[in-house]
Amino acid sequence: MTIIEINNLEFTYNKSVDKSFQLSVPSWIVEKGSFFSIIGPNGCGKSTLLKLIAGLLTPNKGSIIVAGKNIENISKKNYSKIIAYVPQSAVTIFPFSVYEIVMMGRTPYMNYMGFDKQEDRGAVESALETMQLSHLQNKGINEISGGEAQRVFIARALAQKAEIILLDEPNSHLDLHHQIVIFDLLTKLSEKNGLTIIAVSHDLNMVGIYSKEIIFMNEGEIVIQGNKKDILIKENIKRVFDVNTEITFKSNSNVANVLINPQ
Repeated sequence: MTIIEINNLEFTYNKSVDKSFQLSVPSWIVEKGSFFSIIGPNGCGKSTLLKLIAGLLTPNKGSIIVAGKNIENISKKNYSKIIAYVPQSAVTIFPFSVYEIVMMGRTPYMNYMGFDKQEDRGAVESALETMQLSHLQNKGINEISGGEAQRVFIARALAQKAEIILLDEPNSHLDLHHQIVIFDLLTKLSEKNGLTIIAVSHDLNMVGIYSKEIIFMNEGEIVIQGNKKDILIKENIKRVFDVNTEITFKSNSNVANVLINPQ
């Protein structure tokens, strides 16, 4: 079942922001329950593509169809029930508590008065426990480490109960233990509950372990896409990143280990 369909998508930043960058995606289809990783060099358009799908940027041309509807025709409140977005590094102006940040994920389900219900509190408590944050729930978001804060915003996405989670470099601030905990959890939710995950990553080994499908991007375009076993090969990595690698798939599994060979 197709959950995301992109057609003839084009986007350019305002000239005062970037005079040269242009994103162009003629076609891309994401099936429900997929675990996609988007990889490519810095500045190639990975985060921009994620923000377009999240509705944070508006394309100059083309369409993004999510759950059968053009996202232009979906209200922000209803879209928040479909898609949760975890930014690369979230900044908060006000010193909200960890609990309050995660409760923000329940906003689409609250009435105009903004009062939380038992269902909302249960979703928040479950997300905090899953992300191993319960002991920090009363701490201010600015009083905890960057890795802990990253887990808070992933917990907010889980509390949101969306069908799709978009993650921009989710493991950039996380220690190895929590990288594994979070990606194990996301994989289980994808496989058992049909959660669709699209993650931007620079970590080829995490991609090799957890992703089902991969997009290689370069210079604002999708240059290669497909099943991990078919396209996670040293020739493609050399083409996109200009680095030499050796890739080994574990026998009878979809798990790949990537060894980078210094030039």
